[in-house]
Amino acid sequence: MRLIFSSKHIPQLAALPLVERIDKLSQASKQLTLPEKLLLNILKLVILVPVFFLLLRVGQDWSVMLWMLLLLLCFPLLIKPLQYGLSEKYLSDVLQSERESKE
Repeated sequence: MRLIFSSKHIPQLAALPLVERIDKLSQASKQLTLPEKLLLNILKLVILVPVFFLLLRVGQDWSVMLWMLLLLLCFPLLIKPLQYGLSEKYLSDVLQSERESKE
C-alpha cells in the first residue's frame, strides 16, 4: 500500500476525467475489506476526537483554535491518500466489471 495524493497518479485512472476517476475510486472503496475499513475509521477518530476535546478549551484559550484548524487540515491530507492507496488494488475488478457490462 502506498499513499496516493491525487487520483491522477493512479495508472489505471490517469486517462479518465475527474468525475469518472472519483466514481471508480468510490466503487473500489466499497470493496475494501473489514480490517481496511476499520483502519480508516480508527484513523478518522484519531484525528477528529482531539478536535472535540480542543473545542471544549476554546473558552479558556483562543489559541486552541489554531491547533483545531491544523488537525482538521490533517484530515484530508492523511485520510484520502490512504483511502486511495487501499482502494487501488480493487480498481482492476471495478474496471473489468465495467468492461464486461459494456459488452
